[in-house]
Amino acid sequence: MLKRRYGDRSGWSRILERKYSQTYLESDEFRGYLSLLNTIKVNEPLSVHYGEKNICIVDDGYMWLQQFPLDRNHAVTTMFDANGNIVQWYIDICLCIGIENGIPWMDDLFLDLILLPSGEIFEKDADELDDALSKGIIDEAHYELACNEMKKLKKLISKQDFHLIKLSNSHKEMLTVNLK
Repeated sequence: MLKRRYGDRSGWSRILERKYSQTYLESDEFRGYLSLLNTIKVNEPLSVHYGEKNICIVDDGYMWLQQFPLDRNHAVTTMFDANGNIVQWYIDICLCIGIENGIPWMDDLFLDLILLPSGEIFEKDADELDDALSKGIIDEAHYELACNEMKKLKKLISKQDFHLIKLSNSHKEMLTVNLK
């Protein structure tokens, strides 16, 4: 069974105090759902390692913008530090995107792509994708879909043509005014 990930991350116990906003947007540049989580207070910061780099992705005052484009097989989480600087873009390859009880979600297809503001790219969880195929959690068609989506996104990023990352700041600003 695929993991369903919700935009509000309501079950995340690390967050002690939060604000949240979401909207549906249909424009020339984007069609889908946007959510913004502001981690006012966390019980401890969260950092990740990419090679020699150690990057804090959650702390007091951080914001996570999630873009759930309809009819696409990816969703993007842009992580902002407490000063509003982009820490990273985390791109989830997904089977589909939807909405349940008013909250946007994605069904995660294991593969992830991390893009740092420096331009460095890191691929994650190819082993989880292989494992899911061998255990029958996904079929060959889903496996190929994930691999092809990863290749497509890497090509767009290398050509600086992946427009969702260019919309991160404006989408965050749009949702910041409605944080509750």
